[in-house]
Parts: sequence; structure tokens; C-alpha cells
Amino acid sequence: MKVRIIVDSTADLMPEYKSRVSVVPLTVRFGEEEYIDGVTMDHKTFYEKLIESDVLPTTSQATPDAFTKEFEAVKAAGEAAVVITLSSCFSGTYQSAVIAAAEYENIYVVDSGSVAMGSGILVEFAFGLLDEGRSAEDIACALEEEKKKIVVVALVDTLEYLKKGGRVSKAVAFAGGVLNIKPVLSVTNGEIHMLGKARGSKMGNNLLVQEIEKAGGIDFDRPVLLGYSGITDALLQKYIEDSRHIWEGHLKEIRYTTVGSVIGTHAGPGAVAMAFFKNAQ
Repeated sequence: MKVRIIVDSTADLMPEYKSRVSVVPLTVRFGEEEYIDGVTMDHKTFYEKLIESDVLPTTSQATPDAFTKEFEAVKAAGEAAVVITLSSCFSGTYQSAVIAAAEYENIYVVDSGSVAMGSGILVEFAFGLLDEGRSAEDIACALEEEKKKIVVVALVDTLEYLKKGGRVSKAVAFAGGVLNIKPVLSVTNGEIHMLGKARGSKMGNNLLVQEIEKAGGIDFDRPVLLGYSGITDALLQKYIEDSRHIWEGHLKEIRYTTVGSVIGTHAGPGAVAMAFFKNAQ
């Protein structure tokens, strides 16, 4: 039976995978203005509005009806599907998919436990299994185990957006700006955690490397994906250069994409992020 991969719009994917998935969009609201993520608002427009706005945008989960439309198409084609959503800690989108899937056979829903590029590399792993001819049920079962190995770490350029989101105080954000503090964040178990702070981008890049080492290192046999938030990739290119020793001899190319609205809202523009599968302990 042919298998379809369905994702929500928060999964950050390389173009070759975007063309292979079916996407259920979330909505993004700036004040009274509402946009459909990935449809009426792309990443560039999102960051332009984020920079201009005094308040943080909000996102609304995908509804069961939105998933039902995709599931009806799967049923009509006589196919099966694996659905991969952002972490249920961030959104009710996973629950919406589960509710909709209850009415269908051969639909398997997986909570990625991650977001953005973390979900993206899980999708890539799913396609690797699909291309091996694995069934939808087998793929879903494998993803439930492999998702536990995914690590997302990010170096944030400013504390301003964490302040707006209530994750740091105004005093800490002000001091951070004066002292050029760059926090390092991680997404683990579906939640954003602050791992540490560094003064300046170079120390921040070093701290990011340290966090990768703490996680047990990178499994280069699995997908690795970097990302940046904002309109320019200049800070990401600097990070790639500063951490060249990580990649040399392991990756033929360093792949990267833009970070979407869920992480971008909290990190703000200028963040550098990386998603990878950690080495087995």
C-alpha cells in the first residue's frame, strides 16, 4: 500500500522534502491580522512583521477538520499515511490529528516531540524508511523510538523576544543587551530550555559546540540540518566557519533552511539553530 507523509506547517524542510509532503497549515496572528502559515505568510514576511511588531504573534493549532481533508484524500486514493506534528507541548495540533485519525484506517499519527528543524529531520528519516519500502505502521513505530534521539540547539542573538514572551525579565534583557549576552536554548521533550549565556557571538558559538558535545555528539549517518531566523543568514555563516571542525570529514555539504514561526517567535531574528540525531549512548 502506498504511504503518504503528512506534516503541519511548522516543520522546517529542505525543498526536496517540501515537494513530497502534504501540509496542514497553522494560523499566525499579529494583533487583528491573521495569516495562514506557509500559504498567505512565508518566512520572510513573518520576520519582517516580527521586527515591526511591538507584541509577539500568536499561533493557532491546526483543526481536526483541516486534517480530515487530507485524510479523505488518503482514503480516496486507497493509501496509508504517517502524520508527523510539532510537539504536543507547544500546540494542540497533535491532538487535532489524533481526533481526525480516529475515523480512518491506516492513518498513524506521531508527535515529533520537537519543532521546526527537529521535526524536519524526523520527516527526512521517515522518507528514508519509506524509500526502503516500509509500511506506514512500521515507519510510525520506528519514528516513536528515533524521535527520542533528536536534539535542537540554538544561539539567540537578542534577549528581547524572550523578554516579550515572558521567559526572561526586563532587567535581564536590558543587562543582556548592554553586555552583549547571547543565550543558548534547546528543545528537549517538546519544551524550550535556556542552557547558558555567553558574551558575544564567538563565545556563543563555542557554547553551542559544547552543548552538542554534551548531548553525546552528532550521528552523521542520520539527517543533520542547520537553520537561521530572520532575513539574513550572515550569523549562520559565521557559526559554520567557527565550527568547521565539527563538519569536516563528516558532511559533504552543510544544509540549512530558515527557522519558522514557532521557534522564531521566541528566538527573534538573528538566531542560529541546529537539529541532529545524537549518537547512541
